[in-house]
Amino acid sequence: MNLHRQRVLWIDDQIDRLKPHILFLEEKGYSVTGVSNGDDGISLVESEVFDVLLLDEMMPGKNGIETLIEVRGIKQDLPIIMITKSEEEDLMNKALGHSVQDFLVKPVNPVQIFSAIKRLFEGRKVQESQLTQDYISNYTEVSNENMEKAHWRRWFEVNRFLVDWDIRFDRFEGTGLEQTHHDLHRDLNLAFGRYIEANYPDWVCGTDVDRPLLSPEVFKHYASPYLESGRQIFFIIIDCMRFDQWRVVEEMLKPYFQIKTEEYLGILPSATPYARNALFSGLFPDEMAEQYPDFWLEDPHEETSLNRYEKHFFTEQMGRLGFANLTSKYAKVSHINEANELFRQIGSFQNIPVVSLVFNFIDILAHGRSQSEILQEIAPDEAAFRSLMGSWFRHSALFDILKTLSRQGSTVIITSDHGSVLCRKSSLVYGNRDTSSGIRYKYGDNLGCDVKQAIKVVNPADYRLPASSRTKNYILARENHYFVYPTNFHEYEQRYFNSFQHGGLSMEELIIPCAILDPKP
Repeated sequence: MNLHRQRVLWIDDQIDRLKPHILFLEEKGYSVTGVSNGDDGISLVESEVFDVLLLDEMMPGKNGIETLIEVRGIKQDLPIIMITKSEEEDLMNKALGHSVQDFLVKPVNPVQIFSAIKRLFEGRKVQESQLTQDYISNYTEVSNENMEKAHWRRWFEVNRFLVDWDIRFDRFEGTGLEQTHHDLHRDLNLAFGRYIEANYPDWVCGTDVDRPLLSPEVFKHYASPYLESGRQIFFIIIDCMRFDQWRVVEEMLKPYFQIKTEEYLGILPSATPYARNALFSGLFPDEMAEQYPDFWLEDPHEETSLNRYEKHFFTEQMGRLGFANLTSKYAKVSHINEANELFRQIGSFQNIPVVSLVFNFIDILAHGRSQSEILQEIAPDEAAFRSLMGSWFRHSALFDILKTLSRQGSTVIITSDHGSVLCRKSSLVYGNRDTSSGIRYKYGDNLGCDVKQAIKVVNPADYRLPASSRTKNYILARENHYFVYPTNFHEYEQRYFNSFQHGGLSMEELIIPCAILDPKP
């Protein structure tokens, strides 16, 4: 290892007295940056890259444990050595709970510091070697399976395997396995598209009783038991949140909640008008179109027009489930000022049995990235977008709201309506000017597509979708394809390449996390 490349951040309120230690480490080839308080250290962790953090436990203002918690919210994988005057077991348990790699007890000399850092980096080499062995073993097992014949539970397991390795590769960059992992993900998504095509109609039409939980059943399955027992719940939907993105959020919430994460299968199209309305109404799109014809008026040029009635759908579902007598609160948050106002009001919701909240920020961030060269440069791929999303959440009013709910003892159910996929391959589509404008899904009359790159739903009833005419059909993009018309093909191909989109068939869009958060005492 090239020591001159290793950067050390040292946070200690007496950093000026540690100059001999710093000079010793620099003579050994390390670059050391010292700051005297937790806030300055946190700012540096946000803005710069360090290889190890030396953290004093006893500091005025923000102490070592408080600083540690905030650092872990920014950089989950940054190695940390805590330096303390105390060997109390409770302190060590708290620090270990936030993944401190080592402890040193004051007074410490420069050789002790150097030895601890050296052990840490050599240990990281061993971890990287073990990571390679573990991945090859897991890769061989998954790549040899015939996933098109797998059970749906196995697909959920494989998706977790992919997500967990996504996160691990974020922590160990440059392993040489990234391309292999990417290729495996691509092959599995191709198989997943074929698997969904073969099984989804039976699942949604009720002919297969052994099936995954679907969008219309999520609220009943997770929330009803709490309401029946008289407990308050907060039902929170983070629009367009993928499973890997939830893992980032989950890590930040662990100090405040006991978390149980499961998954369900989103309905098709994996887009807001269909999937989120299904969560609130408890109905499939064809049922919504039949029961609420005045509300369900598909506008091919305005995707969000169907989501104006979520509060009404939610109230109706509460009635069908036998909770018509319970007071409920619904709020949709799309702007920072709305989120801040909600945070100010959250304490007044304690006596409302069920509070349902929608946060649109990830969806807005994904769409904003498509239109901003700066955001594309900041987040060029999924890993960088996970990091960007994590930065948003850590500073968001939603995080503040959840911490408040933890203190209030409120149970929270967090889920999403669908995920998104990073589009890489254009696919020609043919339709008239009344065809819908979606990038990963379209509906209209007599649509044409390449069936290797998309599913063509000739009979919408097979997918529980509304059919307003005999010639109406839907097309759903497979893997990471996106639809482009022959007219101005190259212009639109370039516009949507490497953008996050939703509506099609991929694990990222359809396998959705649903987490139960019980406050820690």
